[in-house]
Amino acid sequence: MTSRRVVFAVFPGFQLLDLAGPHEVFVLAGRLTGDETAYATETVAAAPGPVASSGGIAVSPTLTTGQCDRAGQSDRADDGPVDTLVAVGGGGVHRACEDADFVDWCARTSRRARRTASVCSGAFLLGAAGLLDGRRVVTHWSRCDELAARFPGVTVDPDPIFVRDGELWTSAGITAGIDLALAMVEDDHGPDLARTIARHLVMFVQRPGGQAQFSAQLAAQRPERAPLRDVLDWIADHLGDDLAVPALAARARMSERNFTRVFRAEVGRTPAAYVESARIEAARRMLESTAATLDAIARTCGFGTVETLHRGFRRSLGVTPGDYRRHFSPHRPTGATRAAPAVP
Repeated sequence: MTSRRVVFAVFPGFQLLDLAGPHEVFVLAGRLTGDETAYATETVAAAPGPVASSGGIAVSPTLTTGQCDRAGQSDRADDGPVDTLVAVGGGGVHRACEDADFVDWCARTSRRARRTASVCSGAFLLGAAGLLDGRRVVTHWSRCDELAARFPGVTVDPDPIFVRDGELWTSAGITAGIDLALAMVEDDHGPDLARTIARHLVMFVQRPGGQAQFSAQLAAQRPERAPLRDVLDWIADHLGDDLAVPALAARARMSERNFTRVFRAEVGRTPAAYVESARIEAARRMLESTAATLDAIARTCGFGTVETLHRGFRRSLGVTPGDYRRHFSPHRPTGATRAAPAVP
């Protein structure tokens, strides 16, 4: 197994879990394969000495940026000494973006690395280095608008927990960095090793990149009006029922027109969009934690048919329900399940 050098860029005020989570994934990959050299992990900072995280815990970087440059320069961009560059996030990222030498080091190192990644607000550091232009990326949900405004040439997708755009990988906030690192290990060594690492980390499930950063209920605004709050609670418990606007408006004792207008104003999305997100979330949970067939899941969650379930997953997550289950659940369906339909 070829050793892959993974370099984490840190700065004063970095988020400790942005570093520790992905770092542990790569370390475990070596331990669980019996090859401690599978990944060589290093932390790199602009200057020598301990670097304090935003929570006060300090780390001692392996190298400074200058030492990292001298450790193994290469004239070929595809044969450099760094396999993976990971920019962590944290409250100090904006000050780090003002350090021209540090930003330039990130740009140079990325050019000779096989792939470049960011965790959480580390995307701002990559943006300052000019590495996000023309790319689709993600960051913590609370910083997506800021990232899009600061780098208008970047397509910021606020929903996924991580995004891969060619050799560029970006992840959402904090714990999503673990999912990002697991996806990298899977890309390098296959899904079995990634799942084994996830089990050792006692993760409930190894989440796919297309999974939303938070649930439909958390993503939606909480309505001010009691009738709408009651409707949201009722939807969660009756996903298999008729959840079209006429039925929901009747339950809220409102006209259809007024219900649609007020729902969108107070929840932040249309009734149809909210219902689909709630059904997708419920179907994901069933795929992750049960061996129910796709037919049963489609009926239970209100999709009606497997074809409609597939279209919903493709539209919302970019994967089929079968692929989701194969990658992120130990369960196998009981009984016969119809073959996946062709989805345009």
